[in-house]
Amino acid sequence: MNRIERLFFIAFFGFFSSNVSQAQQQPNVLVFYVDDLRAELGCYGSPTAISPNIDKLASEGVQFNKAYTQQAICAPSRMSTLTGLRPETLGIYSLFTPLRKVHKDVVTLPQLFKENGYKTISIGKVYHAGNDDEQSWTHLFKRDPTDYLKPENVALIDRLKKEGKLVKGPAFEDADVEDEAYKDGRVAKNAIETLHQVKDDKFLMFVGLSKPHLPFNAPKKYWDLYDKNKFAIPSKEKPQGAYRLALTNWGELKAYYGIPQEGDLDDDLTRTLIHGYHASVSYIDAQVGKVMKTLEDLDLRKNTIIVFMSDHSYKIGEYGAWCKHSNVEIDVRVPLIISRETSHKGRKAGVISDALVENVDIFSTLVDVCGLEGPPSDGKSLVPVIDNPNMPWDTVATSVYPRGTNIMGCTATDGQWRYTEWRDAKTQEILGSELYEHKNSLLSFVNVSGNPVYKREELHMKKLLESQFPRNAKPFSQNDEPKKN
Repeated sequence: MNRIERLFFIAFFGFFSSNVSQAQQQPNVLVFYVDDLRAELGCYGSPTAISPNIDKLASEGVQFNKAYTQQAICAPSRMSTLTGLRPETLGIYSLFTPLRKVHKDVVTLPQLFKENGYKTISIGKVYHAGNDDEQSWTHLFKRDPTDYLKPENVALIDRLKKEGKLVKGPAFEDADVEDEAYKDGRVAKNAIETLHQVKDDKFLMFVGLSKPHLPFNAPKKYWDLYDKNKFAIPSKEKPQGAYRLALTNWGELKAYYGIPQEGDLDDDLTRTLIHGYHASVSYIDAQVGKVMKTLEDLDLRKNTIIVFMSDHSYKIGEYGAWCKHSNVEIDVRVPLIISRETSHKGRKAGVISDALVENVDIFSTLVDVCGLEGPPSDGKSLVPVIDNPNMPWDTVATSVYPRGTNIMGCTATDGQWRYTEWRDAKTQEILGSELYEHKNSLLSFVNVSGNPVYKREELHMKKLLESQFPRNAKPFSQNDEPKKN
């Protein structure tokens, strides 16, 4: 072999081995994306929730205590996570607008991974219904619509349909069945089977668990974990001085059979619904455990980063209200756990971080972890704070929620105070403002905006809010389509 041939040989195989090494170093990604889950978990200090598998995952990673969604509703929050763009950037705030109809060339997280040689897998609810974005996935499991199993409920729903009544089935169910009888059990089963199929490939897998979204349907054994009568009734007191549109009349819950259309719920029904929410949490916790066990049994954990997250949070009777659809702290603060692959040097485990982080950051974080080149994003990589959870980090997290097409609620937190401005969506005129302290609680009952005692705090928060939502900005883009009947 002459000198030129030898140099070519060294260069070629050096390049080849470098590529192989890079491929081997790129981790797999497993994201548990849960619907309507508040930080009602043992690892977050809940005295009632039974969530041993999620608690175990938290003990193996970094638990973020101040993580926030960008909008407390399914479709926009999920689009934000999967594109790395905020709802106000996308101009999509409702459930009914297909992402590609408005942004046909946007590069989604799974699309980017797919283009970089990953198997990309969507199981369960990842995007909101009707927005699965098939081009982003190599494996897309169609969703299972089954919700009710008890014969009396199936018959009830059939009767309601025949009568032409626009009402959903009961808001809860506790059939004595195995996990796979309800859809989240089948989601876990599909995830386990798929892990076996892709164990020799690089993969990005989203496991979308639909509970604890309504209806609160879970196998009876998870209801049996709790004593209904031990659940406390939340205070129905509403925040004094709140903007008139700050809360909703929780129409999502009222769409279910047996829920009164007027007035507060009685204590018995309130406890039943809270019981059902907790049973649903324990049900999805068990599914997380099954998938994690398979990941470990297949020896994939050492090279797989895990993200456990919720699209937004949820009210279960607080403020005399239910569901999400607002800018209040309890609706926008979400659980977030990130556990690096066990082979990662410097991996942190069992650490709690109070850094202000956002769901929109997940895009840049996973791109960074896997060494990819991604498009511009509204978020930032959390890798520095995952590796050093106590380092100084962002000073503000923001969210939005519109009221119709004419009013936009913009909100910001610094981790202690939450400041919200309700603005004319076209002119940016301030129609109302709210300031609440949340140093020690997710709930706050007095709006102190305009109170001279808190002038300094309000000016500080106003500056933080306007850093993201300038008063001289263009009108809020509205790309939403009307609901189709």
